Amino acid sequence: MKKFNPLLVFILALGVFGIITTEMGIVGVLPEVSRKFQISTSQAGSLVSIFALVVAISGPFITLLASRMNRKIILLIAVFMFAISNIVYAYTTIFNVMLIFRIIPAIFHPVFFSVAIVTASQLVPPEKSSKAVMQVFAGITIGFAFGVPLTSYLTEHISLTAGFLFSGIVSLIAFAGILFLLPSMPVKEKMSYGMQLRILRKPQLWVNIATVMFTFAAMFSVYSYFAEYLVSVSSMNSSWVSLLLMAFGLVMIVGNFLFGFFLQKSISKTVMLFPLAYILCYLLVYFFGSSYIPMIVIVLIWGIVHSGGLIVSQTWLISEAKEAPEFGNSLFISFSNLGITVGASIGGWFISQWGIHQLIWSGIMFSLLSFISIIMKIKLFSSSAA
Repeated sequence: MKKFNPLLVFILALGVFGIITTEMGIVGVLPEVSRKFQISTSQAGSLVSIFALVVAISGPFITLLASRMNRKIILLIAVFMFAISNIVYAYTTIFNVMLIFRIIPAIFHPVFFSVAIVTASQLVPPEKSSKAVMQVFAGITIGFAFGVPLTSYLTEHISLTAGFLFSGIVSLIAFAGILFLLPSMPVKEKMSYGMQLRILRKPQLWVNIATVMFTFAAMFSVYSYFAEYLVSVSSMNSSWVSLLLMAFGLVMIVGNFLFGFFLQKSISKTVMLFPLAYILCYLLVYFFGSSYIPMIVIVLIWGIVHSGGLIVSQTWLISEAKEAPEFGNSLFISFSNLGITVGASIGGWFISQWGIHQLIWSGIMFSLLSFISIIMKIKLFSSSAA
C-alpha cells in the first residue's frame, strides 16, 4: 500500500482490546452476575468456560475457512458481533440469553485475532511488520490492565449495564474505524489446507499442545473466580477488587517483558520453571489469602507470573509449528481456550464441593500436570527443545 495510516494499527489493537475485555471482563463482575440472575458462583462461571469452549472448538476450522475471504469483511463481522453481544449482556434479564450471546462472539474470536495479526503485518513495510504485530498484541495486555478492571469499576459505581456497555462501545468504535479507514483486503495468495494440516502429524506438537492446555487450565481455574475469592476469602469490598484487577493487569506488562527476556535466554528452561513459579504463587495465595495486606502484595506477584502464561505457552507451541505459523497460532488460540474451559469448569466444581478457599488446589493440580508434560517433551524429544 502506498500510504499507511498509523491509526489502522491502533484500531486493530482497539478491536483486540474490546474482545479481551468482553472475554475476561466477566471475571471481575461474576458476583454481580450471580446476584442479578440469582444463580450460584459456579453457574455464573459457565459464562467464562462456555466462551472458551466455543473458541477452542471453532478456532482452527473457522480460521481455515476464513483464509479465503476479504479480511476487511471478516474483521467487520467479528467486531460487530462483539458489540451486539455486549449490548445484550447489558439489558437481558434471562441468564440463558446471556449464555447464548457468549457463544456467538466466541465463534469469531480466533478468526479476528488471526486476521488482525496478518492485516497489521501487511499494512506496514516489511521491516516494520513485527512492530505492528506487537502493537496489535498489546491490546491483550491493555485489556487485562484496563478493560477488565474498568468493567468491574463501572459495575460497582454505576451498574452492571454500564460495565457491559463499555465493552460494546469500544467494539463499535473499532467497527467504525475498520469500516471507514481500512481499505478492502481480498486474499491474493491462498495457502494449501494440506500443507497447514501436515504439522498435526508431529507427536511432539501434541505434547506441546497438552502443555498449553494444562498451563491455561492452571491459570484460569483460579483467575476465573478472582473477584469472588478476594471478596469471600480476603474480605475485600468491590472497590478494592477493581483496584487489584487493574494492578494485576498493569504488572502483567512487566511480566511480559520479564518472561520475554527469559525466553530469549532459554526456551526450555523458562517453560519448565513457569509452572513451578505458579505453584509457589498459589501456595502463597492459599496460606495468606485471608490476610488483607499480604494478599495485596501477593496479587502483584500473581499478575507478573500470570502474564508469562501467554507468551511462554505460545512460544512453546509455535516452536513445533514453524512450517505453518498461522495455523499454529490458531491451534494455540483453540487449545489455550480449551484449557480455560477445563480450568474454569474444574475450578467451579472445586468451589461447589469444598468451598472457595480450596479452589487454589485446582490450580496447583493443573500446574503439576503442565510441569509433567514439559518434562516428557524434553526427555522424549530433547533434540527439538530449544
